[in-house]
Amino acid sequence: MKVRVRFAPSPTGFLHIGGARTALFNWFFARNKGGVFILRIEDTDIFRRTDQAVEKILEDLRWLGISWDEGPYFQTERLSLYSHYAELLLKKDKAYFCYCSPEELEDRRKEALREGRPPGYDGRCRKLTTEEVKKFKGRKRVIRFKVPHIGTLKFTDLVRGEIKFEREIIEDFVIMKSDGIPAFIFANAIDDRDMEITHIIRGNEHLSNTPRQLLLYEALEWKSPLFVHLPMILGTNRKKLSKRTGAVPLSWYRQQGYLPEALVNYLALLGWAPDSNQEIFSSTEEIIKKFSLEQISSSPAIFDVKKLDWINGNYIKKSSCEEITTLVKPYLKAANLLRGDEDEEWLRRVIELEKGRIKRLSQIVEYGDFFFLSEISYDSVESILHQEKTKSLLCAYHAALEGIENFSEEEVEEKARKIIKDRKIKGGELIHPVRAALTGRAVGPGLFEIIALLGKERTLRRLESAIRIATPLTGE
Repeated sequence: MKVRVRFAPSPTGFLHIGGARTALFNWFFARNKGGVFILRIEDTDIFRRTDQAVEKILEDLRWLGISWDEGPYFQTERLSLYSHYAELLLKKDKAYFCYCSPEELEDRRKEALREGRPPGYDGRCRKLTTEEVKKFKGRKRVIRFKVPHIGTLKFTDLVRGEIKFEREIIEDFVIMKSDGIPAFIFANAIDDRDMEITHIIRGNEHLSNTPRQLLLYEALEWKSPLFVHLPMILGTNRKKLSKRTGAVPLSWYRQQGYLPEALVNYLALLGWAPDSNQEIFSSTEEIIKKFSLEQISSSPAIFDVKKLDWINGNYIKKSSCEEITTLVKPYLKAANLLRGDEDEEWLRRVIELEKGRIKRLSQIVEYGDFFFLSEISYDSVESILHQEKTKSLLCAYHAALEGIENFSEEEVEEKARKIIKDRKIKGGELIHPVRAALTGRAVGPGLFEIIALLGKERTLRRLESAIRIATPLTGE
């Protein structure tokens, strides 16, 4: 049996973390088994679907590196197929027309709740006589599936094991709406059969849909695909994801500067774990090679942006400096830090110095803007610049640097070490105020590497600016 799986997003919004993980797990499995990965756009919600959402979903999948073997198929282009099977179910007396209006359904739902009865559809139109049907002539109608209400429905989820549903609690559900558009449940089942899907791998929120789809397979005498319901993804607060805990469009992660390979690596760990408990993979191909359905957990997965940052930072570190330089340029340009005449080798050296510190590409602005600014702010380091010895030390280092011809890391470090030795002070007593004077920050990469990259002119100018404000605070 050749594996055939599908990812079936609804184009009523953007792709989020949960949808991206579902797409990846299907794709991993198909590639691992040499199978087929199908992309199906479930666009029957014609009032909410947008072309923009379709294009964005396709763009996000491509960005993650996901390629599909068939599709994208669109359900709105397959309406005649659903009508055919709806008519077949009507002929087999497995479905019936329902004439209840939305208002009537709502009134009966409220009445059931008041009386303590289940609020589902009460089967009012299930046994209408010919005479009763005539009374509804001209009224809009839907097609409902006639659920056999005796017995237990069982199926085996490849992650959760055997699952049972009592048929009597499943209401007669709509399969075709009054406008001829199929209900999600119905179109989904028909498409899976028509596309010969072997494994349905989807989020746990769809588990409640499974019994109704199984009833459709049963009524049409079709063999059911195998089911895998992926664990829920929760925030670090162990609640459903919110915008604050990660429920944002996938494009947000792209804009923040997450590498697609790093995001794929992290999403793979949300519910799947290889035998080695490995967390960082050398490539997506390695994940595919190791992926199996047996290693998917039934327990909720925790989405932790800090761990995602850690993984992304690892991928940034192991990427070439040339690659990262190309990727961070748009962030520097957006922040008006690049003038366009920067020496490429100098820029590459700046990025090389900072790329081990950033966890997202966008952080290059936050961590490295002082390399590009003509003037920097000292607001966050005033306490350092106002220490008693700071002005004297900055003046001494300024004088020492003025006489250097070859402004190299070795030369500027040698001058600093001499001042530290001659004044019998700790290294930090000079290095901390000099760093504050040159960067406006208390921490950062190697000071002498910074000085060499800033160059003599800018280094001396910034030391002079800091010296002007480096006076002890009043009363000290």
